[in-house]
Amino acid sequence: MPDAIFRLHTGKTPLLLSLPHVGTVIPESMHMQFSARALEVEDTDWHLERAYDFAAALGASVIVPRYSRYVIDLNRPPDNTPMYPGASNTELCPSRFFTGEPLYPEKSAPTAREIDARRETYWQPYHDALCAELQRLRDIHGYAILWDGHSIRSQIPWLFDGQLPDLNLGTASGASCAPSLRDTVAQTLAAQSTFSVAVDGRFKGGYITRHYGQPAQSIHALQLEMCQYLYMEETRPFNFDPKRAARLQPLLQQLLEVLLKWRPDHVANV
Repeated sequence: MPDAIFRLHTGKTPLLLSLPHVGTVIPESMHMQFSARALEVEDTDWHLERAYDFAAALGASVIVPRYSRYVIDLNRPPDNTPMYPGASNTELCPSRFFTGEPLYPEKSAPTAREIDARRETYWQPYHDALCAELQRLRDIHGYAILWDGHSIRSQIPWLFDGQLPDLNLGTASGASCAPSLRDTVAQTLAAQSTFSVAVDGRFKGGYITRHYGQPAQSIHALQLEMCQYLYMEETRPFNFDPKRAARLQPLLQQLLEVLLKWRPDHVANV
């Protein structure tokens, strides 16, 4: 069953790359429940696994889901607590598109019992595997680093004002990783002039970053939310753009290499 829900590549370094919103599958048994538009899963983090296609070769572990965030959002708390109080939020089982329109026809949204079933079937196995892999890496290396990768359309008025910066680093305002790691990654982003950058701005990190980032327990988590136009077309049919990706991928690879070179103080000589 887990292999049908996600794929996990186990690497040989302390780094785990999580891409929780790349899934595109909605189970056929749910098709009639969703609107026809929802079946096109427009709010997917399209082609993100391709954008990070070098990660496994660097020795990183990689975990990716099969199912769409419309089925259940792997980056939301299991109790459905809003991640950004006072702002528009999507739920554990989203009820709206990023544009604000409903995902479900009237009276066909999932019931509390259906949400519980989706959480048990799709959310829990992913998180069990993610947690186990982080613990495995920490046991081997003395620490683990989680890089939670995301992408989004650059302008979505229902979620944020104006245009999003190109690259948005989130560390729960510094709580999810060691200060030296946050500073090292932020400095790497600041050293380049090709892309605009925000650190702990509108996107501070979702549930995965905030929950698993426990630097006192030697697990450090960071999220990168990036605009999709950096590597693809933001409108249908959401095509991957190799020329744009070729400008972006060297920086993404540099960021992962920075993570791999970093050492926490207590294992500085490992």
